[in-house]
Amino acid sequence: MAPLIHGLIPEVTDRLADDLVYTVDLATSSVRELNAELHAPTAGHYQVRNPRGAHAIAAGLRHPITVDVQGHAGYYCAGMNQHAEITVRGSAGVGVAENMMSGTVRVRGDASQSAGATGHGGLLVIEGSASMRCGISMKGIDIVVGGDVGPMSAFMAQAGRLVICGDAGDGLGDSIYEARLYVRGSVGELGADCVPKPMRPEHHAELAELLTAAGLTHDPTEFRRYGSARRLYHFTAHNSY
Repeated sequence: MAPLIHGLIPEVTDRLADDLVYTVDLATSSVRELNAELHAPTAGHYQVRNPRGAHAIAAGLRHPITVDVQGHAGYYCAGMNQHAEITVRGSAGVGVAENMMSGTVRVRGDASQSAGATGHGGLLVIEGSASMRCGISMKGIDIVVGGDVGPMSAFMAQAGRLVICGDAGDGLGDSIYEARLYVRGSVGELGADCVPKPMRPEHHAELAELLTAAGLTHDPTEFRRYGSARRLYHFTAHNSY
């Protein structure tokens, strides 16, 4: 039996690369206890059983550990992540990987609204589809979505890359700054100041790297690029009336 840690007794279920793999069952332990352990980890690998849609699972992690959530997660799973590699083997609720700084977050299913919102860095992979406002106000994060995204995705996106392997809803890139958007499928009505951009060799190379990192095999030449027309950068007199 593992030692008592933060009031939580994780079960040692395996050894991986000479490191303990702890299993924490949220049917008997609280998310608060789980996160306290993950914030000061005593192992490198964790399995989280019976998440049952609980909120804030694995939020605020700051260490290069691996966390495997074996089921659906609720709001703000993996929010503010730094360095950790987190996998959700199900779908995720609102704000998955919100304000992420670094590391990798992978959702095997679908994601609800505001996935990767305000993210500064790292890689978020959603193997299914994402709801509206995916990548809202992104500030450097890379997001790869295997399916579709909903309306107003990449709203006010400032920096980073959003790759959409399916279709994009209306309002894509509304009020966008310097983020780069790649879409393989159809696009609804573009948001304010978002326009098609040419795909040059450097963009094909960049996209290929992102797809490889996400474990996808799509041909980069099948994608179109979108970005800012830079018409909203400066004040104009008629806007004051």
